[in-house]
Amino acid sequence: MKYASVTDRLATLGGDKWEIYSLARQMNADGADIVELTIGEPDIPTPDFLLQAATESLSQGRTLYSSGRGEQNLLDALAARYSKRMQRPINAKQILCFPGTQTSLYAVMRGLVEAGDEVLLGDPLYATYEGVIASTGATFIPVPLRPENDFRMSAADLEARITDKTRVIMLNTPHNPTGAVLTAEDVQAIGELAIKHNLWIVSDEVYDEMVFSTSTFVSPLQFEQFAERVVVVSSISKSHAAPGFRSGWCVGPAEFCAKVLPLTETMLFGNQPFIADMTALAVSAPSEAAAGMMIRFERRARLLERRLHGESELKVQLPEAGMFALVDVSATGMSGYDYAIHLLHNGDVAVMPGSSFGNSLHNWVRIALTTDDEPFAEACTRMISHAKQLNAGY
Repeated sequence: MKYASVTDRLATLGGDKWEIYSLARQMNADGADIVELTIGEPDIPTPDFLLQAATESLSQGRTLYSSGRGEQNLLDALAARYSKRMQRPINAKQILCFPGTQTSLYAVMRGLVEAGDEVLLGDPLYATYEGVIASTGATFIPVPLRPENDFRMSAADLEARITDKTRVIMLNTPHNPTGAVLTAEDVQAIGELAIKHNLWIVSDEVYDEMVFSTSTFVSPLQFEQFAERVVVVSSISKSHAAPGFRSGWCVGPAEFCAKVLPLTETMLFGNQPFIADMTALAVSAPSEAAAGMMIRFERRARLLERRLHGESELKVQLPEAGMFALVDVSATGMSGYDYAIHLLHNGDVAVMPGSSFGNSLHNWVRIALTTDDEPFAEACTRMISHAKQLNAGY
């Protein structure tokens, strides 16, 4: 039987990247004692006040069809949130609501690019980005995020890859998997490039409330001179420890939202009203859940650096935000993938190979900071012991 070409474009861009995560879960289910440092699930349950809001909304019958744009109370809450953050009016016509950031990204990219177009995106990158771009028929053009630049996007590296086919610069700040945060100067330079070459900027800002004490978050949407070409996507999945509720949005020019609205109505026709009610409450104030996670994740990242740098040849790239830290394993003589497999079977720790997040992380692994303090400290001890075994030739 014949299938659409999109199935071939996405054939290698799905769940295969999460092989070690799946294997570790199965090993634990079979009775092994594996410390899992793989995926970025919050280390706390969804806050009670949000669960109560969703439950009350359900009991009030908020289970009927939604608007294709999103529930008005959520649109208004998001407009107020972004108006305050950007220090200029953002209205409901500039917002579309979706089931999570992933759906939002898919709709945004489908609305901006197609076959023959190019999207500039940093490498390393979050594992699903390449598939989102490929689904449109557009071409992903990797832009190196260099360790010597703390993995921040460089305007010079961007400009060197701009062609007459380029349509979108895609940003992720704070960044997954590196934890890098673009500075105001970085964003200014990237925005000026977008104006010069008449490009869109799509910015995934799902970690914007989880920035560590040493950094400050800056969105391209804050720059009014760039606003007509910026689309921001985000959700409550990370900031409010609510990934299973699948509640996200995009914010951009009103014209963009009007053009993309028929596409979103074709896809899903808004998000669930009872979840929208919960989300409206969630975004009405800074997240206490995010503030707590930020403190814990920064503490664990510093513990990881202190232990691994002091007791092994593994090198940690300290993140500035988010849920992850990168570890350079090149001193072991292994690729990140081979190291992760060997560590799982011989050190009882599961980490993600850097190659799941782009070619530039061939010799790196990603560590999730979301495991509780005691097992996280135990994972550090196991990684150090494993590194010593490797040095001894075991």
